[in-house]
Amino acid sequence: MEIEMIAARSGKILNYIVGQYIARAVPVPSQVIADEARLGISPATIRNEMALLESEGYLIRPHTSAGCIPSDKGYRHYVGSIEAVNLPWEEQRLISHTFHQVEKEVEAWVSLTATLLAKLAQNVAVVSLPKSTDCKLKHMELISVQDARALSIVVLEGAKVKQQLVTFDETVSQPTLTIVSGKLNSEYNGLTARQISEKKLELTPLEKQATDFLIEIMKAEDSQEYQEPYLEGWHFILNQPEFAHSEQMSSLMELVERRGLLKVIVPSKLSPHGVQVIIGNENKDVAIQNCSVVICRYGLPEEATGTIAVLGPTRMPYSRTIPTVDYLSSVLGQLVAGLYGREISGEQDMK
Repeated sequence: MEIEMIAARSGKILNYIVGQYIARAVPVPSQVIADEARLGISPATIRNEMALLESEGYLIRPHTSAGCIPSDKGYRHYVGSIEAVNLPWEEQRLISHTFHQVEKEVEAWVSLTATLLAKLAQNVAVVSLPKSTDCKLKHMELISVQDARALSIVVLEGAKVKQQLVTFDETVSQPTLTIVSGKLNSEYNGLTARQISEKKLELTPLEKQATDFLIEIMKAEDSQEYQEPYLEGWHFILNQPEFAHSEQMSSLMELVERRGLLKVIVPSKLSPHGVQVIIGNENKDVAIQNCSVVICRYGLPEEATGTIAVLGPTRMPYSRTIPTVDYLSSVLGQLVAGLYGREISGEQDMK
């Protein structure tokens, strides 16, 4: 989103007001700026600049005699003026060390990311598991259960395991199932459900039925557009004055109960690279239009990606939240890439 250019002096005043409002959650009067900002500007000039910023939609005056607070437009200018910064080196080292203490499983990594992100950003963390747009087969096993029934264990790339009981048209022994699994693994390894269904092979009726079961399992996984994300940090948002009104909080909780939060916070056009910030009314759903979302993809584009985000009031500490999301998405992305035997850069763009 493009940012309107405003005069340097106005920009300094606006950014000071945004910073103060983020820190204190009370309207900022001109006298505070004159006394504390040290901008070298007279109180009269500050009042004139604030009046101009208000008329142009960057500031809002809640009460006639009170100070000003930023509008969504004011926050947008503030975010656009933040220079790209990295998370402090000490915090990077601590995060890296913490990840080395957990099990080498995707679920453990994602859960830890949500916990760390909520604590560092002091708002709600939303982290989804990585998902392939079209999952690919890594390994399949068929284990005899009883007569014609078997347990199909399907391992997908990215260390995701799916299990399903299947019933063949005839009684089948474990040695036969092992032979069938071996043939299908050699033919289908690394393929998507579509590629498997399009592959022309000479198959026995048993192999054909096992292939159909495999395709069904993989298509079911592909159809899961939004998985339930890991959520942490609700107690942080409950302490924010913006959510003291029960109707605002109830709208958010309704989204969570309907398992629709992740779907709502992801913008229609989320870049595969870099951090995006969606402020207030820029959000597509009215339930979160009093919130901001700092969001980023992680993982391997076109193979397996997940979403990492912070949800909080528009009065969010953006200069802290943006590099935190950026760094954690980078760490999580590198871990996921390792599952695929790949490497990705440890640095991402911040926008």
